[in-house]
Amino acid sequence: MMMTGIKKREKQDGYNHWIENIPSTDALETELYRSRAEEHHQITIKYIICSCLVCLALAAFICGFRTSVFRIYGNSMSPTLETGSLVLVKKTTAIQEGDVIGFYYNNKLLIKRVIAGPGNMVELDNDGNVYLNGHLLEESYISAKARGDCNLEFPYQVPDGKYFVMGDERSESLDSRNASIGCIGAEQVVGKITFCIWPITNIGLVR
Repeated sequence: MMMTGIKKREKQDGYNHWIENIPSTDALETELYRSRAEEHHQITIKYIICSCLVCLALAAFICGFRTSVFRIYGNSMSPTLETGSLVLVKKTTAIQEGDVIGFYYNNKLLIKRVIAGPGNMVELDNDGNVYLNGHLLEESYISAKARGDCNLEFPYQVPDGKYFVMGDERSESLDSRNASIGCIGAEQVVGKITFCIWPITNIGLVR
């Protein structure tokens, strides 16, 4: 009789434990509400992204011939612009040092940064430090310095009507440091890269 009583109590205790661990109605409702809220949040985010892209596309359309949308191919402008990025290019002749521009070279659109304008003196040492008219450039937009694919003799004076350009990824970029491309003529310039519209993590002004 003693053993039977113990077994009954153990069985009863196990049953009570099972009952106690059944989620309450309030807990189930809370979890269901949380799940629906999370799903609604994701839908809202997607809606906002799509709306932004549509607005940007409409803005580009309204601007007409003054603005174009281009896709970035390659990593020569990393980390500023990664491959696959979509950017707005504003057609302008007001190009300044530090601007990121698009230009045609051998029927291809290339994206580089203007380092020096017409008449300026450029120097590049073996460590990849860039000097403009004798002053070291502070280049916060690059991740690492490199001399890269360079066959010019320095110091180098930029010819009239030309721009000396370089990619932000100095070790990979083929640019004005190599005589095969050289300086870019004003007639080659499509415009200034003003805004990145994709990916969402990089949406914003291009600096």
